[in-house]
Amino acid sequence: MKVACIGSGLIGSGWATYFTLKGLETTLYDIDDGKLDEAVDRIKSNLKFMYSENVIDEREFNRCLERITTTTSMEKAVKDADLIQENGPENYEIKRSIIQNIEKYGKNDAIIASSTSGLLVTEIAKDADYPERIIGAHPYNPVQLIPLVEITKGDRTEEKYINKAVEFYRSIDKEPIVLNKEALGFISNRLALALYREAVEIVERGICSVEEIDKACCFGPGLRYALMGPNLIYQLGGGAHGIRGVLTHIGPSVEKWWEDMADWKKWPEGYGERVQKGVNEEMKNRRESHGNTNDEIAMFRDKGLIMLLKYHDKM
Repeated sequence: MKVACIGSGLIGSGWATYFTLKGLETTLYDIDDGKLDEAVDRIKSNLKFMYSENVIDEREFNRCLERITTTTSMEKAVKDADLIQENGPENYEIKRSIIQNIEKYGKNDAIIASSTSGLLVTEIAKDADYPERIIGAHPYNPVQLIPLVEITKGDRTEEKYINKAVEFYRSIDKEPIVLNKEALGFISNRLALALYREAVEIVERGICSVEEIDKACCFGPGLRYALMGPNLIYQLGGGAHGIRGVLTHIGPSVEKWWEDMADWKKWPEGYGERVQKGVNEEMKNRRESHGNTNDEIAMFRDKGLIMLLKYHDKM
C-alpha cells in the first residue's frame, strides 16, 4: 500500500515518520522545498530518537529514510497513493482547495483522510467530486508515538471507506475509534477540553496554582488514564458492584460538584497571559533531569511514552 502525506508540518512529518517506520512507501508533499527540507530534518530527528530508544536499529533507520520521497508536485504525490493523509491548516476553505487538487491527480478510489483536529467532514467535503471517500482521521501528537486515530465521516461518506480506513490503521498498529455521528472536536479533544475548562476555573478562583493543576493530573488520574479509560477506572472503583455501584454510591455527591463546576463558553479575558506566567514558573521548578525547556520536556514526554507503549504492547 502506498501513502501520501499532504502538508509537511508537525503533523504531516509525524505521519510520514510513522508510515515509514511501518514499512510503507511514503510521499511527502508541500508547496516549497524549504518546508520539505525542514520536514526531513524533523523526520530524521524522530528516527534518531527511535534508534536511541532501541526501537529501530541502524539498518532500519536507513531503510526508513529510503522509503520517504519528497515533492512539490501534487500529481507526483498522489497519483499512485491508496491513502492520502491531508494535513493542511485547520481551515475549511484551505482544506477544500487541497482536496480539489488531490482529486485532480489522485486515484478515484483512494481514501482521502483529513488530519483535522475537530472540523466537520461534511463541510470539508462540501465541494468534492468524490465526497464518499473523504473521512476525518485525527491523530494525537506526537503522531509517531501515540496510537489513537479518531475516524469521523461526513453526510456523504460511504461506510466501505470507513471500514477500509479502520482496517488500514489497525494494520499499522494504530488504535482507530469511529464516531457514530459528526461532532466538533471529536471525542478526545472534547474530553481534554472539558477537563481543561475546569482546570482554568480552579486557577481563576484562586483554589490552586497552574503548577498544582498539572501535578494533580499527572500524579493522580493521569496515571490511571495512561492505562485505562474512565469507564474501566470506575468499574474497578466499584469493586464487586462495578461502575453501576460506584456511580450509585457517589452520585448525589457528584451532582453537587457539578453544580459548582464551570460551564462558561468563552475563555476568561487575559487568561492566556496569566497561564503563560504560571507555566513558565512551573517549567523553572521542574527537576533538571525531567527538562526545563520545551525541547527537554518533549524529550522527557517521548521517553515516557515509549515505556508506556511497550507496556501496552504497542511498540
